[in-house]
Amino acid sequence: MPKELEKDLGLPAVLAISIGAMIGSGIFILPALAVKTAGTGVVIAYVLAGLLVVPAALSKSEMATAMPEAGGTYIYIERGMGPLLGTVAGIGTWFALSFKGGLALVGGVPYLLWVFDVPDVVTTVIALALATVLILVNLVGAKQTGSLQIGIVAAMLAILSWFVVGGVPAVDGGSFSTAFDSGAGGIFAATGLVFVSYAGVTKVTSVAEEIENPSRNIPLGILGSLAFTTVLYALIVVVMLGTTDLDAIAGSKVPMIDAAQATLGTAGVYGVMVAAILALISTANAGLLSSSRYPFAMSRDDLAPPSLAEISERFGTPSQSILLTGAVLLVLIAFVPILEIAKLASAFQILVFVLINVAVISFRRGTVEYEPTFRSPLYPWMQIFGIVTGLALLTQMGLVAIVGAVVITLGGIAWFYYYGRPRVDREGAALDVVRREVGRNAVGRTREAIEPTEDYEALVAMPEGAARETEATLLSVAADLARPHDGHVSVVQFDEVADQVPLDAATDQSAADLEFEERTDELAADADVPVRASEIVSHDTRRALANYVEETEPNVLVLEREPAGLQSRLFGTDVDWVLDHTDCDAVLVEDRDVGEIDSIAVVTDEGPYDPSKIAVADAIATAHDAAVTLEFPDGASGSEERATTIEDYHDEIADLVSASTATKIVRPGEAAAFESPETDLLIVDTGSDGDGRAAALVDGVDCSALVVRPRSDEVPGRLGRAVERRLF
Repeated sequence: MPKELEKDLGLPAVLAISIGAMIGSGIFILPALAVKTAGTGVVIAYVLAGLLVVPAALSKSEMATAMPEAGGTYIYIERGMGPLLGTVAGIGTWFALSFKGGLALVGGVPYLLWVFDVPDVVTTVIALALATVLILVNLVGAKQTGSLQIGIVAAMLAILSWFVVGGVPAVDGGSFSTAFDSGAGGIFAATGLVFVSYAGVTKVTSVAEEIENPSRNIPLGILGSLAFTTVLYALIVVVMLGTTDLDAIAGSKVPMIDAAQATLGTAGVYGVMVAAILALISTANAGLLSSSRYPFAMSRDDLAPPSLAEISERFGTPSQSILLTGAVLLVLIAFVPILEIAKLASAFQILVFVLINVAVISFRRGTVEYEPTFRSPLYPWMQIFGIVTGLALLTQMGLVAIVGAVVITLGGIAWFYYYGRPRVDREGAALDVVRREVGRNAVGRTREAIEPTEDYEALVAMPEGAARETEATLLSVAADLARPHDGHVSVVQFDEVADQVPLDAATDQSAADLEFEERTDELAADADVPVRASEIVSHDTRRALANYVEETEPNVLVLEREPAGLQSRLFGTDVDWVLDHTDCDAVLVEDRDVGEIDSIAVVTDEGPYDPSKIAVADAIATAHDAAVTLEFPDGASGSEERATTIEDYHDEIADLVSASTATKIVRPGEAAAFESPETDLLIVDTGSDGDGRAAALVDGVDCSALVVRPRSDEVPGRLGRAVERRLF
């Protein structure tokens, strides 16, 4: 039996982890960079960034109460968007948090350098030493990590509060008169830069499995820490920019110390130095704690090696996952220009926030079990706002950052196809949402196809010299199609003469022509729909038929299906040519003289049933009082959600049909109803590959068959049809 993680993190630890994950480089390093973009408008940028994080914070809070499992972002995106995007999010967020942890440690060293005058060559050694200590602490256990985090955050907040309280009286309000000088573009660009200051707010969800009373503590911890940190950031930046020369801040590596010198004196400088070190260690600690749970969670879902899901017998922590994450952190600190790489990872964090908001919508609209104890207010507008603003922020991150996010994404995709895909067959809630939407659209198109149409015309194209039985069959099919619309049938015989014979000379009726008219009149007497007969003489029958269809615009063209021999496969048939050069519904009739029609099988080609095919089946079944079976061949194993969605789609289609209708999903190894001797008529459509699948199905049965070719504006197009097949 797999081991579970101990629930030993209360609300204070949740708040501490969340606040500690935010207060770090975001306030001790980034203000100096953001000032170059927006000047004193940076205060507005910090507040705006905090507001833009709210949708993702609410979405994560909701999903965390529904799925309090280790892995956080990965779990939610994997369950909501599927294992592919889950892998991308898991690997990407894992790297991004590792990058930020390295940035926090390296970024704290300048504060040490200011006090102790440590040579620059020692920077990496100090960062590596701090990272090693944090790795050991995380190996001991989450409880010890949470206790350490509470202590660090408490001390840090005490010093930062002193900085704010002591500095506010010295703030020059006139310094902010230029806050809007950079314009909306400058402020929004600065918002994109400082947005990463809040990225840690939701990282606590990655240890949700270890949180006591998650339905209460997770939302309170996330939203409470976000509100507190937003206010604290704004006040700190106000003090920083309102008490210090703007140019000095923009060029400083330790802007908080510069501000403390101007307001609190030597004691304040030492206090800020301690707070900076604590904050940056806190950020690295929270990052290591949360990021190590991503490979752990992915391993439990078979998207990473199983060893990463092992829990230490002694400490009850995912030791292998922590060691791997720690090793990555040490390598980054030692060899990678961490500041630049962290900027690239920040762009990926924004993308992940966008996916988080999409995932909530997927869960709410999907059919998977989803029962959160906390629900995001203002759904779905809050999530849509988060999606739109997140994508807008991405445009402000710069080309290099976007390219970096793309590289991480491609790496995640490559890992999924190399390692994950052979091991998992799950699908996300979003896929089922899209599948249901495709089904609803198909049902709507089917409803329109079945509804009566005024002046409905079924055109029967009759080659010269056709047998009476052939004409009787084609006319019967056309009459069945026209009857529900109170329409009529036009039977046109196309006579072809040699090119050397003038058409005027061939207009006189022959004995065969008179026989055709008499035969049509006899057959029309039994059709109980108006039937009109005519003849057309031409040098090229197929071109004449195409021209006639273009001029008269019939609702459906009824033709005899030509045998699928070797010549037709290589060069095509006259019927193929006509279908390629006309754009109306067409029905190709394969008559095998089975007698009465009592049972009709309608088969789809791995996608929603074509509306024209359903309309044809309903008309034929109603005319013959036959039963219809809608068959869906399920070539893949499929998920329960997929099967449920297809069954619901079947039921909706069956409700539209007038005839008695049954539905069937044909599983691998099961016999199809259309292969049964009891089936009298098979109805298929031409599909996206022309007559390929249809020909194989029709040639493989003994019953009569109809091949339906819908007109182009009735289907979503070749690409749309391919997407529908992929989803269904």
